[in-house]
Amino acid sequence: MAILPIVTVPDPLLKTISSPVESVDDELRKLMDDMLETMYAAPGIGLAAVQVGRPIRVLVMDLSEDEDNPDPKYYVNPVLTWTSEDLATYNEGCLSVPEQYADIDRPAECKITFLDYYGNEQHIHATGLFSTCIQHEMDHLNGIVFIDYLSSLKKSMAVRKVKKLVREG
Repeated sequence: MAILPIVTVPDPLLKTISSPVESVDDELRKLMDDMLETMYAAPGIGLAAVQVGRPIRVLVMDLSEDEDNPDPKYYVNPVLTWTSEDLATYNEGCLSVPEQYADIDRPAECKITFLDYYGNEQHIHATGLFSTCIQHEMDHLNGIVFIDYLSSLKKSMAVRKVKKLVREG
């Protein structure tokens, strides 16, 4: 496995709409394993393929709080099939927007259809942090970064801070 470089704002690649994956094969599983290692090293709880320079519809996540018992999840071609009208607010961050956080409102629950690590179709109902995280990562697949939900002033301030952070290494 390998740790991949993470693309940060304002890189235009993050505005790319990711392409569907044709099939889940060994090459894609290697990418997902590398993405997971990259996410753990960052550290983070979710990562979309576009964030490591691959604009394809693939996500990895691990919401376990115990480093000794990881619970990695893989989502290929995820599709939101339902969202609740009720909203939940979480203080979100993003590996592509390092050290910047903001309260974001999203549907409190959602249902998703996707292919798993082995290419099997799955259907899930997500609530709480899981719902927020999967929607955040799926936004990446559509060229949306969480700071896009902020006012233009707050968004530009966040981008400036990230540029400075990247410049300083």
